Amino acid sequence: MSAILEVRGLEVTIPVAAGELNAVRGIDFTVERGETLCIVGESGCGKSMTSLAVMDLLPPRARRKVGRLRFRDIDLAALGERQMSDIRGNEIAMIFQEPMTSLNPTFTIGNQLCEAMLRHKRVSAGEARDRAVFLLEKVGITSAAERLRQYPHQLSGGLRQRVMIAMALMCGPSLIIADEPTTALDVTIQVQILQLLVSLQREFDMALMLITHDLGIVARVASRVAVMYAGQIVETAPTAELFADPRHPYTRGLLDCIPIPGRTTGDAPLGSITGMVPTLIGPQRGCSFANRCPQARPACREADVPLFETGKGRFSRCLLAAPGSSAFQPAEAMS
Repeated sequence: MSAILEVRGLEVTIPVAAGELNAVRGIDFTVERGETLCIVGESGCGKSMTSLAVMDLLPPRARRKVGRLRFRDIDLAALGERQMSDIRGNEIAMIFQEPMTSLNPTFTIGNQLCEAMLRHKRVSAGEARDRAVFLLEKVGITSAAERLRQYPHQLSGGLRQRVMIAMALMCGPSLIIADEPTTALDVTIQVQILQLLVSLQREFDMALMLITHDLGIVARVASRVAVMYAGQIVETAPTAELFADPRHPYTRGLLDCIPIPGRTTGDAPLGSITGMVPTLIGPQRGCSFANRCPQARPACREADVPLFETGKGRFSRCLLAAPGSSAFQPAEAMS
């Protein structure tokens, strides 16, 4: 497979009263054609800020710096706002976290679905409407033609999220970025939405970059996983390998917090990660997880820790190898 999206050295900083907040700190990743990359981590680790930086939709005060940001053969970092608006919604589409705040309450579903297609494609209003009806049916919404006349408040949370998915598909994008698309939904609807995303991805041969904090979702849909902590990617690996053998102490801590059916008894305490996430305001030094890591050594606090290659397609931002292994060797590149 070849990379459809390549990100190298992405940084996002935000000026605040106490100094400069380093929201995203030099992260690297790729999304291959047709694959699902899940970026996972706790709230506030920089996942959503990463997706907004890729789409050039950062808040006004936020500043983006990137060494390489390529979509196909297009240098996204070099594009102006008008050129980038030609890419957004057309070649790269985004599904936002909360559909009620993402959909405009003053416009009908039909108006909002057709808008992007009329903006990017040379089609008539009738053709755009037919595409909207087709996609609403595709995402499992009944009476699709009648739904076009409804407003967002007339739909349930699950239906609104399905509308957002249909909207993302209107122009046939090559890459969809889904920012926690199931957070506001109940568990049964979450499963339906995930199954829908996976089936549509296969049918339309799209790449999917899924932002989530739910490791259960990761296990169901991801091809590869990038684990984020304190604005950095701390581990990347194929999904099955990451769950079977996590190489970073933070990843191991996350997995230890999950109950295992048939093995975790009702009176057994779940794992936990002690300590607090460090402040990201001002200069950063050493490993961000060192103050919470049971394997930390003095060197972890003294110098920046790069990503090390720990196996084929596996990288970890840690000075220690898995138990019983030798120290990692630095990777030449994230490939």
